[in-house]
Formats: sequence, structure tokens, C-alpha cells
Amino acid sequence: MNLMLIIGLLLTQSGCWSSFEIEDLSLYGGLALDEGEPTETEQDLNKQGGSYPRKNLITATIQIVPVSSFGSKPKSDKGQAAQYLNISETGDSLLEILRQYSVRLERMVIGHHLKVIIVSTKLAQKQSMDQILDFVLRDNDIRPSCTVFLSEGKAMDVLEANRPGEVPAFRIRGMLRNHYRTSKVMKGVNLSQLDALMNSKRSFVLQNIISTKKDLEFAGAGIIKGETGNWIGSLDQPDVESISWIKGEVQGGTIKSYTRKNVPITYEIKSMKSKIKAKVQGDDISFHVDIQSKGRFTENWDIKNDPSKAQFMEEAEKILEKRLSHMIDSLMWKMQSKYKVDVAGFGECLSIQHPHVWKKVKDHWDEKFSQVPVTFDIKLKITDYGSSLK
Repeated sequence: MNLMLIIGLLLTQSGCWSSFEIEDLSLYGGLALDEGEPTETEQDLNKQGGSYPRKNLITATIQIVPVSSFGSKPKSDKGQAAQYLNISETGDSLLEILRQYSVRLERMVIGHHLKVIIVSTKLAQKQSMDQILDFVLRDNDIRPSCTVFLSEGKAMDVLEANRPGEVPAFRIRGMLRNHYRTSKVMKGVNLSQLDALMNSKRSFVLQNIISTKKDLEFAGAGIIKGETGNWIGSLDQPDVESISWIKGEVQGGTIKSYTRKNVPITYEIKSMKSKIKAKVQGDDISFHVDIQSKGRFTENWDIKNDPSKAQFMEEAEKILEKRLSHMIDSLMWKMQSKYKVDVAGFGECLSIQHPHVWKKVKDHWDEKFSQVPVTFDIKLKITDYGSSLK
């Protein structure tokens, strides 16, 4: 009886009849999206009749890995086997562009292992993020865990390796793990989170990447305006840190300032908590943010003062608190005066604490927030001053 059952199951189960062998696929791990500008290779192909009806709105560059999926391995400048292949195509439909790769590659291009998407700010300034990423959010092949970044330079340049043997897309994804080491690194925004942010019409920030011929770096964040979905400007690294302090998302990092003798002192963050309190009186909205942290006095260039002395410790705490306060004030000015956006979670706090008020202001929250008073209470406590040098 059991034998007949097993035979019956084998005959009726179709298995993965529509699957493809991985050796028959071109898997891409990175996708860079720039303003439409045909590459030199595309221009040469077009001159020979390789063109098709399109507008040059977007240039998509995919980073195909591993190279072993190709019949012949492309070589690097040093003659060694490259770890990836970047290929670009220009058009006005991302889906059509990805299918157009089929006239240049022998294997099917597929995004099952796409790790990072990098959008140039020039493109995001002209086209909304909703338009740019519409196909990506609809496609079943691309995983919602894929992380999205901005680049103020050419996005395709970020996918160029500057270290032998590395795959830039994988390196960028791995760099996000450093969030617990410094709050200059954001947690990262994946496609699922990005979709929710865009649908909410709230303004938000994405990690910005800069690159040179020798290296790349996370450098602040780009602001996406909720109302339009366009890039409107950038925040620097201290601004990104300040957002984490306000939202209570700091997992590690430092605060550096200078003593009266103009020598550096550094505070290493061990723990922190932040509480945003929304206050409503009639039509008036205000916020108060209470920030507390405990940490280690890790570095002191004022060698004539003993950091274990209470007086010096209290003075150092005040200096460091003033530095953090200055950083946050700078961010608040940019949010409320320069860009007129809320990207630090104040609207989310209001929607939770006073949902009836939020319903009245959510459609014009950025404008409303620019006039809302925000106060801060910052307390840093040095609980450890490291090993004694004496």
C-alpha cells in the first residue's frame, strides 16, 4: 500500500518544471539608475542599427555576478579574472531596458539576488521615486529586502570596484552593518519600507554614497520630499547622527568636541534613549525631546587634567552636551527653515500620541512642521574613563 502511494505521488507531482539552472542565468547584485545618457558602447551600436523607439530618460547599469555564469570571463586591467560585469542600457522603461540586455547577453538577466539599488540625485530631482522604482516594486523576481541608496555623483560610478577582488554591490550592502559602530551610517531603507514611506506621502531620507576612483563612502543622506517624491537636497554626516539621536536609534559611535584649551576630547556612546513628547493646545502643536546617554570618556588630549576628577568630568559632560545640542540645532534649522521637511519622526510621533490632530495636518505636515516649536533636554553621563595611564 505504501509503495503504491509513493509511486502515485511521483507520477502526479510536476516538480519545478519552470525552473532554470543557475548556470543559465545572469544574476545581478547591483542596479544603478542615472539620467538618460547613452554610453559610448550604446552610441556605437546605435550607429550600426541597434536602436529602437525610446526616449533617453534613464540609464540603468546592472552588476552581474558571478562572472562564471558567462562562457568567457571578462578580464580586469591587470589581466586577472574580474569578479563582476557592469553593463548599461538607456531608455524610458526599466522593464524594457532589462529585456533589452537579452540582445547583448547570451544568458537571461534576473534579479533574484539584487542587493542594492543606487539612484542618482540628478535623476531623482527630475523624476519621482515612484516613477523610477515602479517596476522594481512590482516585479516578483526582486526581493523586498533589497536596499535603496542615493548618489550625488553618477550612480553607475559607485558600482565600479576600486579594490581588487571585491564586488561593489556586496561591499555596499555589508557596510550597513557598521550602523552599530557609528550613527553616521543609517540602518538602510529596503524596498518594503520605501514603498510604505512613499505611500504615506511623508518626507524621508536615504543614505547617500559618494565615490572616487580610489574608494567610496557613506556621506550623509538625501532628502525625498513626501509630496512630490523628488530629491530636494542633502544632509551631512552630523545631520544623520542627529536624526538617530532624536529617534533613539543610536547603537554606537562617538561625540567629539574641544576643551577651553582647544584640544579634542571624545565620548564613546554605550547606551542612549530618546523620548519625543507631542503637546497640543487648541490648534497649537509643539514637541519636547528628552535625550539621555551613558558612555565612556575614551580619549582626552588635555593630558594635564585628570579625567577621573569630578570637576573635569562635569566640565567635559557640559562641553559634549553643547556639541550634541549644536548638531541637533543645525539639523532642525535645515528641516524647518532650509528644506521645510520633517525627516526625524515628529509626524509619526504626533500620529501615535494625537491621531485626531494628525488627521487634520497630515496632508500639509511638512509646511506645518516648519512653524512648530521644538525643545530639547540633553543629558550625557560619563560613567567610565577607560584604563588609567598612570
